[in-house]
Amino acid sequence: MDTRLIIFDLDGTLLNTLEDLTDSLNVVLDAHGMPMHSKQAVKGFVGNGVRKLVERAVPKGEDNPWFEMVLDENKAYYREHMDIKTAPYPGILRALKKLKEAGYKTAIASNKYDTATQGLREKFFSDTIDAALGDGVVATKKPEPEIIYELMRRLNVSDPKDVLYVGDSDVDIRTAENAGIGCISVSWGFRTAKFLKDHGADVIIDRAGKLPEAVEMYFQKNTKK
Repeated sequence: MDTRLIIFDLDGTLLNTLEDLTDSLNVVLDAHGMPMHSKQAVKGFVGNGVRKLVERAVPKGEDNPWFEMVLDENKAYYREHMDIKTAPYPGILRALKKLKEAGYKTAIASNKYDTATQGLREKFFSDTIDAALGDGVVATKKPEPEIIYELMRRLNVSDPKDVLYVGDSDVDIRTAENAGIGCISVSWGFRTAKFLKDHGADVIIDRAGKLPEAVEMYFQKNTKK
C-alpha cells in the first residue's frame, strides 16, 4: 500500500473538550460580569477557533470594549485547565492503534490555537498521532486547506488521493472539499448526523469502533484497480 495519511479534527472528533471549554469561558465571562453560557450553547460556538468562540460568547462580540481582554484571559485560563475534564471519546484510542498497526500515518488539524493542540496531542496521543498543527502555524484557518497541505508536506504524502480527513462539523466537510481529499464525518461530537448530512457529508459514522473499517472501505472504493 502507498503511504496514506488520516488527518483528524481534534475537538468533537478525537477529544470531548466541551466541559473544559465551557468552564474556561464561563470563568472569564463571570469575572467581567458577562452572561455565562450552557454547554449546549458553547457546543454551537466552537469550530472556528478561539477568537470566534469568544466573539460568539461575549455581548456585542468584537465590538465589546472588553473583547480582547476576555480573549487573552480565556486563552491563559484554558491553557492551564484544558485537560481537567477532557478525555478521548470511547473507542478512539483503540481505533487509532488499529490504524497505526495497519500502516497509516496520522495527524491532527485543528482550529484550536497551536500550543493547546500540541499539549493535548502530547498528553493523549503521543503514541498514535504522528503530527499536529493548530491555529497560528499557517496563515489561514480551516476550512481553508493550507493546514492540510502543510501536514502532507511534513509527513511526505504528496497525492491527495492518499489523504482522508475525519471530523465532526461542517467546517471539516468544507476543509476536505477545499483540499481535494476524502472525508468521513462523525456524529458523536458537536454536531448531529442530520446536521452533517444537511451540510454535505457523504459518509457518517456514529462510533469510533467503526472508524478503521470506514477508512479501509473508503480507500478500497476510491483506489483505481
